[in-house]
Amino acid sequence: MTSVLTTKNLVKRYGDRLAVDGISFEIQRGECYGLLGPNGAGKTTTISMACGLLARDNGEVYINGIPLTHRSIETKKYIGYVPQDLALYPEISVSDNLRFFGKLYGLVGEDLEKRVDQTLEIVGLKDRKKDKVASFSGGMKRRANIAAGLLHKPSLLVLDEPTVGVDPQSRNAILEAVSVLGDEGMAILYTTHYMEEAERLCDRIGIVDLGKIVEEGTKEELVEKVGTKDRIRIGIRNNYELAVKILKEKEPSASLELGNNFIGVSTENAPSKLPDLAGILVSNGVEISSLVVVEPNLEAVFLKLTGKELRD
Repeated sequence: MTSVLTTKNLVKRYGDRLAVDGISFEIQRGECYGLLGPNGAGKTTTISMACGLLARDNGEVYINGIPLTHRSIETKKYIGYVPQDLALYPEISVSDNLRFFGKLYGLVGEDLEKRVDQTLEIVGLKDRKKDKVASFSGGMKRRANIAAGLLHKPSLLVLDEPTVGVDPQSRNAILEAVSVLGDEGMAILYTTHYMEEAERLCDRIGIVDLGKIVEEGTKEELVEKVGTKDRIRIGIRNNYELAVKILKEKEPSASLELGNNFIGVSTENAPSKLPDLAGILVSNGVEISSLVVVEPNLEAVFLKLTGKELRD
């Protein structure tokens, strides 16, 4: 099956700085692919090359099997690009904004009006179609931005951090819309600074650091590949230093996270070890305020692979 988007060995330099260093990935029809990485990892540069907005120093990009360059015009019609910055005219209505962008894509007459209504319905703004964009909240503006990228029914929708700074209602509306579009067969390239969004939406994830994809796969595959251990979080009321000493002796191969009135213990098979560890601590006079087992998740995988939080 031909991928909707294929990138091969993308490279981009800015002077002496290598921003993107041989990135390759592909997205199938109906698949949401998450590109995750700390700030400065090369995500936006990669997206810009994948959309033909930025000339690349090396590599190849294909949309529906057709080669794409920054000079391609006809092939770009298959892409709906929704940037971080708003690309709307604030002093006219959202429907007039969409009519303008629709005409750029060759939509006219009844087809255009139908698509305006359909896209506003998808993003939950149909009842505000006559209102000026300037009157919208930040979250509503971002939803309108997505509607503009959907007008021409692209094969590939590219969303670059679409929920930054939005209210909870708009954020949920955006996530619901993305989920529906994927179910309807649209290929989606998604970047975010919110790990829970990636876990909720993305079928596969590429983790980018220092211009390279350091690991790729489903959430389950990533956790299995990296082998992240379970983590026990033990709340401590007293004898904190004694508790640390006991845990180091009992689990010498475990890594400990020392926090304010708690100790985090990363170890294999944590649930089975929890009763024994808790019993030893209590028998030595340590009062425990809480016990939580955290199974390996995408956040832990990301931290292990990059050494950074997603928002760093």
